[in-house]
Amino acid sequence: MSATAAEQTAMRRALEIAHNGPRGVNPQVGAVILSPAGDVLAEGWHRGAGTAHAEVDALSQLAPGAARGATAVVTLEPCNHTGRTGPCAQALIDAGVARVVYAIDDPGALSHGGATRLRDAGVDVDAGVLADEATDLLASWLTVQRLGRPHITVKWAQSLDGRAAAADGTSQWITGPAARADVHERRANADAIVVGTGTVLADDPALTARRPDGSLFAHQPQPIVLGERDVPAGAAIRRHPLPFARLAGDLETDVLPQLRALGIHRVFVEGGPTIASAFVAAGLVDDLLVYLAPTLIGGERLALGDLGVATIDAQHRLDISAVERLGDDLLIVAHPKAPSDEEARSDEEETP
Repeated sequence: MSATAAEQTAMRRALEIAHNGPRGVNPQVGAVILSPAGDVLAEGWHRGAGTAHAEVDALSQLAPGAARGATAVVTLEPCNHTGRTGPCAQALIDAGVARVVYAIDDPGALSHGGATRLRDAGVDVDAGVLADEATDLLASWLTVQRLGRPHITVKWAQSLDGRAAAADGTSQWITGPAARADVHERRANADAIVVGTGTVLADDPALTARRPDGSLFAHQPQPIVLGERDVPAGAAIRRHPLPFARLAGDLETDVLPQLRALGIHRVFVEGGPTIASAFVAAGLVDDLLVYLAPTLIGGERLALGDLGVATIDAQHRLDISAVERLGDDLLIVAHPKAPSDEEARSDEEETP
């Protein structure tokens, strides 16, 4: 049975209320309980580590027996393990829920399998409803679960001819105020902002997340400096609300483990062409944000450096997920193309 219109509406609501939960080690999850007639009986969301999960939070608002025969609509597959709380799949079974609709499977090694437990108990289960929207919501958490590393966003601003700075190295400001405001909002949603010592020495960035009026967002990203050169005593980064951390070594074998040790799940890379190119070349990028300004600069200050592409077959293919107008500038949001897509494209090109 495919999801009904009422269930799809409930899933959109569950995705909306999931944002009420804190972003961190645990996923943001929302749940809506529907009556057999499709009416909303209760809503819930996960409120943080150690608290009731979204399904149980919603069930707790109902009188005993009130969920019997109902449908639970959840943004993530109900969990199947006992941690600080019990398995949500069993809580739904015990409540007498007849049907469960969820968006994406739980990738956790210990927590997955809730759908199987539900089906074994005779509960009707429908998976994959609004999966793309739920994947966007949980992107950083899913990266940590699936790949064991932080979710990495690389950002740069460039001119139409692909330059990030003028011949003398100056780069402020290629883009306009709307684009810069967008960058600061995205900084405020990150756990850490990463630059190289070259950027610190050349631009003296504050690495704070600021509103257009100059005030600081409540949440500030942890400043991270990659490299071994000294940071000047008077550098703006030393006035950041959080002390900066210095990391060095190979990105995958040294830097990523150190980021995990710091509890960082969402990384925003703004480190200039050298750092950006290193992350791209290493295949460690989940999102690319390219702010494109309607200007021409020329010269040798390219936005990206060597990516190790010696032949066109080695190019880094991307999927563009959004193009947004920000004042006079454009924001292009892209993601590395999945290997399966690459293989399909290759097969199509070779078909006579």
